[in-house]
Amino acid sequence: MLGNEMLQVHYHAHLDVIVDGQKVTVPQYIGIDENAQTITALHTHDATGILHIESGEDIPFKLGQVFTEWGQPLTSTQVGPVTVGADKALKLIVNGKEVAGDPAAYVLKSHDEVVVWVGAKDATPDVPSSFSFPGGL
Repeated sequence: MLGNEMLQVHYHAHLDVIVDGQKVTVPQYIGIDENAQTITALHTHDATGILHIESGEDIPFKLGQVFTEWGQPLTSTQVGPVTVGADKALKLIVNGKEVAGDPAAYVLKSHDEVVVWVGAKDATPDVPSSFSFPGGL
């Protein structure tokens, strides 16, 4: 936890979590402790799903870090409290393209639209391929 935001490295990505067709809200203040007035380099300010990466050094920030800060697991078989059973699939879709491998290991990039999708194995995800970031982000 840092006492203030570091802006030497500063970019944003967007996260959607969709489980069985229902959007899960990415909460505000992930990585921010208002009482202690501390903040991590990877955080949210509101519930829009915008991830703020504001760091003093250029290191890879991974999707799993978002979930760790959120206090939720992210593995190939679990998203938060949802376990992916034999009849379900978990897909990581970034900028409209499916990404294979461990979803937690995905390295976030500027203006990524990241979707963690859980649904029926035979379903085709209907997810956004981009996000309209507000001006200045």
